[in-house]
Amino acid sequence: MDLKWVDLIVDRHQEKRTALVSILHDIQDRYKYLPEEALRMVASRLHMDINEIYGVATFYKSFSLIPKGKHSITLCLGTACHVRGGPKILRELKNFLHIEPGQTTPDRQFSLNVVNCLGVCAIGPVMSIDGKFYGEMNPMRAKRLIEKNNRKRSGVKS
Repeated sequence: MDLKWVDLIVDRHQEKRTALVSILHDIQDRYKYLPEEALRMVASRLHMDINEIYGVATFYKSFSLIPKGKHSITLCLGTACHVRGGPKILRELKNFLHIEPGQTTPDRQFSLNVVNCLGVCAIGPVMSIDGKFYGEMNPMRAKRLIEKNNRKRSGVKS
């Protein structure tokens, strides 16, 4: 893993401990998660104990210690989405991507997450891909959206 970016990020924040959260956000933006090697480098550069760094990294839900996919898929399983077929959609996503919620595909293209509410219950079941919401979802439509996203990524026209 090329850690030169970690040095540049820490330098940009002038090695300030008070900038730790910003430093971690920048590292995660770059690597899509917080690699252990990067956290150790930050601890060394900021003269902090690695446990302090891990404490911050695990306190905030926005940070991930495991690699995330290029594309984030989030499925709502709140009450409205659940009764309208959310579990069937989840089953299709798991079968199609071969991962469980909270995991990332081996090629690091997709991460699958489930939440209790996306805040758009009226159009449920709802799924989002990279922050774009898709309502009135069903298992086949969910699969087609991911296939379409995969074709775009590979340059194949739909």
